[in-house]
Amino acid sequence: MSDSHKTGPLKIAVAGLGTVGAGVLKLLERQADLIEQRCGRRIEVVAVSARSRGKDRGVDLSKAEWYDDPVALAAHPGVDVVVELIGGSEGAAKETVELALERGRHVVTANKALLAHHGTALAAKAEAAGLAIGFEAAVAGGIPIIKGLREGLAANRVSEVHGILNGTCNYILTEMRTTGRDFADVLADAQKLGYAEADPSFDIDGVDAAHKLAILTSVAFGTPVDFKSVHVEGIRHVSAVDFDYADALGYRIKLLGIARRTDHGIEQRVHPCMVPKAAPIAAVDGVFNAVIAQGDFVDRVLFVGRGAGEGPTASAVVADLIDIARGRSTPTFGVPAAQLSEAQPSPMEARRGSYYVRLMVVDRPGVIADVAAAMRDQNVSMEQFLQRGRAPGEAVPVVLTTHDTEEAAMQRALATIADKESVVEPPRMIRIEQF
Repeated sequence: MSDSHKTGPLKIAVAGLGTVGAGVLKLLERQADLIEQRCGRRIEVVAVSARSRGKDRGVDLSKAEWYDDPVALAAHPGVDVVVELIGGSEGAAKETVELALERGRHVVTANKALLAHHGTALAAKAEAAGLAIGFEAAVAGGIPIIKGLREGLAANRVSEVHGILNGTCNYILTEMRTTGRDFADVLADAQKLGYAEADPSFDIDGVDAAHKLAILTSVAFGTPVDFKSVHVEGIRHVSAVDFDYADALGYRIKLLGIARRTDHGIEQRVHPCMVPKAAPIAAVDGVFNAVIAQGDFVDRVLFVGRGAGEGPTASAVVADLIDIARGRSTPTFGVPAAQLSEAQPSPMEARRGSYYVRLMVVDRPGVIADVAAAMRDQNVSMEQFLQRGRAPGEAVPVVLTTHDTEEAAMQRALATIADKESVVEPPRMIRIEQF
């Protein structure tokens, strides 16, 4: 790496001074002596860029050169590293990172969308120029999962990575379970508390978790980043009643990202799951994230911590800066970009496992027989059946769970059931994962 022989300060430019950018500057200021001790040189902020100059960010910016245009900042002649904290997969963020690499600057970023869409190409560009792209902050905030997978588990063949990758969804699902309130009510509270954005769709529709999963999959399996192959579902359709049934059945409901090697290829999927209460991940509540990796020599490793916020994310950004300051070099995704091996994506229809299904049906004779017949015709075997109370002629919830079956068969059975006159709402299905 080009800075490994240097003993002078590592000069950085920070593009984006929102929560994380301000946090990085505060951390560098407060921990300056500790950081110098750990990497043998100071880290000096020489330039910054943000939308508003006048805003008080709780940190002294007087010594840094100000740029209104982050792309121009990337061309600053005295900079060793450009820290991109703008966000978004296109536009200024992408242009800033690309120009930084063209001008021979290392890059540190917290931008999961950029890496999910362009990570492989950016890694190839960086490695060809002998440059680093640090992105620990892009996945699971303060949890060192990228270093854990890429370096700590480098001697292992990883067969599976799964986890809670979005704190907003985990908070909402935890509150729904513990208070019995419905989704819309808890989401409104999460927005007031700052855990959810004004437009929360990226979080609650699973897109944010999918970006992170695509990156984790690449690091875990040595494959190009393949966001388009991630199956994505969010949590809008999880109901308060599902938590009651999950509890009775011995499960917790979590939005999980799952990447797994299978006989059909590599699965990448984000969706609500029911997990046994005894599973370690079932106990991770609130805004916390968790990632579990399965390696052939290390077995299972669990990482838990804060997945967002000023402090944890700044901690991850500065950890990458310290690596660069020390001249520590690792290929971006653990394997040189040119050697990332294309993998067959496993289609969602090939997923094999058990299922929870909630139906709203008119309470009259023969309805359950019709449901059972639709399942039988697709070779789907029912494990449990729950109906609480009777209301002849009225709509009532009916819940069933299945033995292991293929997703394709389950979807065909649900399509048949949805067409029944006695089924008054679309069937709601949650996959059960037996971790």
